[in-house]
Amino acid sequence: MIMATPALPPGACDCHVHIVGDPVRYPMVADRHYTPGAASVTDLKQHMSSLGATRAVIVQPSVYGTDNTCMLDGLRDLDGAGRGVAVLDDGASDVLLHDLHSSGVRGLRLNLESTGSRDTQRMRDDLQVWAQRLAPLGWHVQVYASLDVIAEVIPILQTLPVPVVLDHFAGVPAGTALTDSRVQSVLGLVASGAAYVKLSAPYRIDASGAAVEAVARLAAAFIEANPDRMLWASDWPHTNREPGKSPHEVSAYREIGRERLAQGISTWLSDEALRTRVLVENSVRLYGF
Repeated sequence: MIMATPALPPGACDCHVHIVGDPVRYPMVADRHYTPGAASVTDLKQHMSSLGATRAVIVQPSVYGTDNTCMLDGLRDLDGAGRGVAVLDDGASDVLLHDLHSSGVRGLRLNLESTGSRDTQRMRDDLQVWAQRLAPLGWHVQVYASLDVIAEVIPILQTLPVPVVLDHFAGVPAGTALTDSRVQSVLGLVASGAAYVKLSAPYRIDASGAAVEAVARLAAAFIEANPDRMLWASDWPHTNREPGKSPHEVSAYREIGRERLAQGISTWLSDEALRTRVLVENSVRLYGF
């Protein structure tokens, strides 16, 4: 029996999407680990419409490095319905930060997972340096890293003067025991209010797609810890490196589809009040819509 998928509340936000433009206009970095095909703002608007979302957060993908032009152009085209999360190098000026803020950027992404890095010292250093610079702007730090890395830097995450957002179920592999000390540390961080978690992209913690119930239990544990620190996101257009493809060959996107996304919302956010809190209120608070 297929459950009916509820309509999203007015103002619902998809808190993690990517835009990929024409490679001539928006060249990708040479040392990228995969090559995605085009995913335009027009495509994004169709995706949002199919779900019933009216807002979106465009996250800078790793393939563009620190050139945020494509993301910024996407924000302009969304005309106030979007916010951005940038990737920057250490030499980014305060003037650039303020320009990005004026364009709708509200966060900085620190991404170790796309390269498979486990460099916890680098993460510690980056968190401390960037948090001080971002605090006056009211931005957050978005962390994409493995559960092991996140668990090791929690003592720093607890003390930062900015909100922290943990990508894709905080990197907790589906099926990991909720009593695991690393999971308990992350749940404690969320309960304290120091970190948000994106309920997004279960395929990144469950590659086989067979651990649906385990993912649902993990979502429930995060929500129970602190529903005010939950965000929902699709991870559209579902980037992927196809097996056997070289980094410079175009890899097809995962075929996820609207029904699967809607089913996740229905399963994890089981009542209207919770959906409104996660899909609307939390995103307004964090991203300043």
